Amino acid sequence: MSTAAAPSNSIGRDIAQIVLSSRPISWINTAFPFAAAYLLSTREIDLTLVIGTLYFLIPYNLAMYGINDVFDYASDLANPRKGGIEGALLAPRMHRTTLWAAAVTNIPFLVYLVIVGNPASWLWLAVSVFAVIAYSAPVLRFKERPFLDSVTSSTHFVSPAIVGLALAGAPATAATVITLSAFFLWGMAAHAFGAVQDIGPDREAGISSIATVIGARATVRLSLSLWVIAGAAMLLTPWPGPLAAALAVPYVVNAARWWNVTDETSGSTNRAWRRFIALNYFAGFLATMILILAWIS
Repeated sequence: MSTAAAPSNSIGRDIAQIVLSSRPISWINTAFPFAAAYLLSTREIDLTLVIGTLYFLIPYNLAMYGINDVFDYASDLANPRKGGIEGALLAPRMHRTTLWAAAVTNIPFLVYLVIVGNPASWLWLAVSVFAVIAYSAPVLRFKERPFLDSVTSSTHFVSPAIVGLALAGAPATAATVITLSAFFLWGMAAHAFGAVQDIGPDREAGISSIATVIGARATVRLSLSLWVIAGAAMLLTPWPGPLAAALAVPYVVNAARWWNVTDETSGSTNRAWRRFIALNYFAGFLATMILILAWIS
């Protein structure tokens, strides 16, 4: 009986590792932008909303983070952050399985979204998927191209919202452009700040990033500036958009302590990064309240 149970337990552990590699704690960060953009545009719950939200909730994240964990395995071995909620440390025997799992779970959803879509949504869906692959896949490796790494990472989170708007046929108003631009700056700030904690392991592994190139102090200050600009931009949107300007404040307060951080002490920013993960839920709750206000106004 114990012999028969062993393979089952092994499969269960493997599935758990694959799920962990998709960063469940961050699923909402890509599903929420799509759902919010689509729902506010169509003002109805339909099959496309459900399928699109499910896609950007799980398969999309499995592709984004699973591909990253496979091709970053060598450098992740030297990174103390890996092996938990901040990233799985996938054993080499799991690499091929993870890539296949990403493909198998993504393709059906992508086929549906293409069938119900239009040229604009096809374009942005292609941009979204390309950014996911290009960030970590060999040869492209945008994550090792300073500044492009932050741009690509931000695209991961903003593009689902644009796909949602395109699927809904929403017009490109000034308010929409400003909101998406602010969201994009927020995403760049988040990626850049997150890269600071990895300066040591990345340099040891020979990996370039925005933080390894311009240094910890400049990167933190750039992130803070981008968060401030993102918040200020929301003041230019129609009511209740200006309320969202306040969402930048907790991120600025959280990171400001490291204004004078050095490359040698860059690892200490992990404390702020862990709070950042929690802040995303708090900000998401407040963003939801603002969206509800926008819905009824």
